[in-house]
Amino acid sequence: MGAAVIPKVAEKWPVSINNMRTLLNNAKDGYPGDFMWSWIEKYGYTYQVPLPLETRIFTFEPDHIKAILATQFDSFEKGPMFMEQAKSLLGTGVFNSDGDMWKFHRTITRPFFIRERISDFEIFGTHADNALKQAKARLAEGYPIDFQDLVARFTLDSATEFLFGDNVHSLNAGLAYPESAHKPNPSTFDSHPSNRFISAFMEGQHLMSQRSRKGGMWPLQELFGDTVAPNRKVVDEFVTPLMERAIRKKRGNKCELKEKEVDNLLDHLVQQTEDATVLMDELVNLLVAGRDTTASLLTFAVYMMAEHPDMTHQLREEILSKVGPTNHPTYGDIREMKYLRAFLNEVLRLYPAVPFNGRMSNRDTVLHSSTPGVPPLYVPARTRCLYSVFIMHRRTDLWGPDAMEFDPDRFIDERLSKYLTPNPFIFCPFNAGPRICLGQQFAYQEASFFLIRLLQQFSSFTLAQDAQPADSLPPKSWAGASGRKGMEKVRPHLHLTMSVRGGMWVRMQEATMTESV
Repeated sequence: MGAAVIPKVAEKWPVSINNMRTLLNNAKDGYPGDFMWSWIEKYGYTYQVPLPLETRIFTFEPDHIKAILATQFDSFEKGPMFMEQAKSLLGTGVFNSDGDMWKFHRTITRPFFIRERISDFEIFGTHADNALKQAKARLAEGYPIDFQDLVARFTLDSATEFLFGDNVHSLNAGLAYPESAHKPNPSTFDSHPSNRFISAFMEGQHLMSQRSRKGGMWPLQELFGDTVAPNRKVVDEFVTPLMERAIRKKRGNKCELKEKEVDNLLDHLVQQTEDATVLMDELVNLLVAGRDTTASLLTFAVYMMAEHPDMTHQLREEILSKVGPTNHPTYGDIREMKYLRAFLNEVLRLYPAVPFNGRMSNRDTVLHSSTPGVPPLYVPARTRCLYSVFIMHRRTDLWGPDAMEFDPDRFIDERLSKYLTPNPFIFCPFNAGPRICLGQQFAYQEASFFLIRLLQQFSSFTLAQDAQPADSLPPKSWAGASGRKGMEKVRPHLHLTMSVRGGMWVRMQEATMTESV
């Protein structure tokens, strides 16, 4: 093929135990991607990592990521190892299938994510108003709030209502007090049935991500039983009655419903199939995407507002000039808010909801790069290829010398045409190619709507580090480190998506009707 062999990371111990330990330790206690940067310095932006039972390729080159996701799409797939690792939670849904099954899931789901559906903000409005009302009440008591938990409940209730036509009412559980308050949580918080659903949902994702990191060795950790399956069973207990109700509703109609008569995604899906397994798997897959990704975006958005009060002021100025202090925004209003969109893009650049991802080659292939000095690289068949937009989005050679700085203006000023316009694959927060996220615009609309309602009612944000659990604060060893690591006031944490360890506790100043922007 005329291609070079990809550089291989050195391993001093038999069966690559040291490399595996490096990956697992970073996931547990390190800053995301730290070990990747250290290997980049030695081997470049694409290298092989020997691990027990397999060798993985890591790449942070936009041309390679473009090939994996788009131009050489047919040469890469989720692959049997990932699908087996994820099957207990995701089944054979759209995120855990290849070939005809993936095409089927994609085809039956796509029509529901049209503009008319994602621009109907009634669901967002109901749950956003509930969330912000509770935030005001707790802040009025003199306590900070865990903003990450608040928006995770907002997105869960919004997602389950959009998907199922009913929601888990997780916001009705109320808000937790910080540990430092030494005040018991409301009885409704600890006993609310939604918390069992949330716990199972989160634990299932955590265990699944652990499987992925352990590669081919993961079954050795579960010799005495599948640890993920019990969590999926809890989720199914909520979804099953809703699915059965939707099927009964369909059978009760004498004629097939027209698309405009379908109220939610589940009703839409049962028009395509009544296969219970297919329906359950698809709904759980979309629930993973619909809850955690937008919650991550909103959490890190408020983190950046707390760190940059001047940007908070600029956001409020744009919002109040477009929709005023009380009106709900429309789809058209949000389209006109250029700075809000740039701000969200900058959050997604530095803190993408899915920072690391991967595919498996299904044939021998070659990855090409337009970067000077980077030769074509040979990829053997059945090789796991991991890519990181988290790393790629922070490369100074792709984004400029200020790539590690948070600056939304880079999506508006001359840097847009200098860096992103000629090389659009340097920014892939929602993946790309045939498997690009169907809910991309839904996520933008949901996050925009919530931030608009938030900034209509609150004018400033500060991190309540005194309320953070001790083990959730950045270690002292991070201070003075290069890049974002040395700047962090919170501790980014990974499972399938990125979150803040220990929650993100904040204090928010309520705006007054007469407050000037």
